[in-house]
Amino acid sequence: MPWDLKSDRPIYPQLIEAIELKICSGVYPPGSKLKSVRDLAQEAAVNPNTMQRALAKLEEDGLIYTHRTSGRFVTEDANMVKQLRNKIAKEEINQLFQKMKILGFEKKEILDLISIMLEESDNK
Repeated sequence: MPWDLKSDRPIYPQLIEAIELKICSGVYPPGSKLKSVRDLAQEAAVNPNTMQRALAKLEEDGLIYTHRTSGRFVTEDANMVKQLRNKIAKEEINQLFQKMKILGFEKKEILDLISIMLEESDNK
């Protein structure tokens, strides 16, 4: 999963979001060791200090933890990861609903379209 950072938003929150997504999607599975700050920063093409700040925030939130001598690891708390996954999904759905409302869709139309899209994706 590439680091898809946009220039129209601050990098720091994008890094946090990208790492959260990588944790929720299993790119960084629970209990796995993360690369070093420098390696992650190089991979994301960002300043190591910015990556360090993002990792510190994720550690503060409990999604990652540090073993002084062996590096940073993803939490093994599956419930925490599940809650984060649900939070991200709700935010994405909310954004979709807001756009659909702007386009003039009613609730039933939105639900009908979602049902159609789910059926189509099942048939692929």
